[in-house]
Amino acid sequence: MVNTSSLLAGLVAVSAAEAHYIFSILTHNGKQVGTDYTYIRKNTNTYMPSYTSEVVNSPDLRCNKGATNAASQTYTVKAGDTVGAKIWNRETIEHPGPAFVYMSKAPGSVSSYDGSGDWFKVWESGPTCGGGPGTDTAWCTWQDTEMSFKIPANIPSGEWLVRFEHIAIHEGHVGKAQFYMECAQLKIEGGSTGGTGSPAVKIPGVYKSTDPGIAFNKWNNPTSYTMPGGPIATFGGSGAGAVSNVAVPGGNVTTPETPAPVVEEPAEDAAGSVALWKQCGGSGYTGPTACAEGSCKGIGGWFSICMP
Repeated sequence: MVNTSSLLAGLVAVSAAEAHYIFSILTHNGKQVGTDYTYIRKNTNTYMPSYTSEVVNSPDLRCNKGATNAASQTYTVKAGDTVGAKIWNRETIEHPGPAFVYMSKAPGSVSSYDGSGDWFKVWESGPTCGGGPGTDTAWCTWQDTEMSFKIPANIPSGEWLVRFEHIAIHEGHVGKAQFYMECAQLKIEGGSTGGTGSPAVKIPGVYKSTDPGIAFNKWNNPTSYTMPGGPIATFGGSGAGAVSNVAVPGGNVTTPETPAPVVEEPAEDAAGSVALWKQCGGSGYTGPTACAEGSCKGIGGWFSICMP
């Protein structure tokens, strides 16, 4: 017999952790390829974040904890293609903060590369979507299910680690910025045959715990934000083509290009009904309340899901 109290307690724990997320699925030109961790290295701390003090000076900052030699496959793309990292279980980015993509070329097979070489920032997204950096919705990745970017057309061909990262800054002012990062393994064809990018950074080394964009206080009505990690890299003397930089007082923020559309399984059916085990009510919820199966049942008085 199912212990309903235990089940509900577990669901409450899951719902409380919903603000955590993990980028586990690769997309290519707007379509999902593979499943969880097919082409993205699997970490060992699940969807839990890493905090400033434990990660900024650690090799774990590269691809997350335990993801150094993960048994992932390598996916082949072309320079100029759009690739992305999609969040597990259709969750969303539910914290304010900047997003980045860094790339590092493997000296040989990327599957055995530890990421100790040079890294190049090729994309970033900041608080440029309306309102100041203290407003959650000003961050252009807020509530997104994926980060995607265009591979620079003139990047050298070869095998690369592609590092997707989101830094949640809601507790940055108390030394607890949350780092969410994963690495995809890609083989890039059709790029340049030589040269490299500039500027190059090392990971760890790209951030300090005292960086204004990491030890950031969003709660004191800030009017500007300084993006950490330095400028966007260029390859072969021309831009990466992934963002346009916009200067603002106190630092630089960026406007990301429009990502390719992502085909996702809907959370509700065509009639507007909510799928089984999905949210159908609760504090601040404004979505549909009719369940396609079962009924909408409250958990703890603040969160409701469709249950059989």
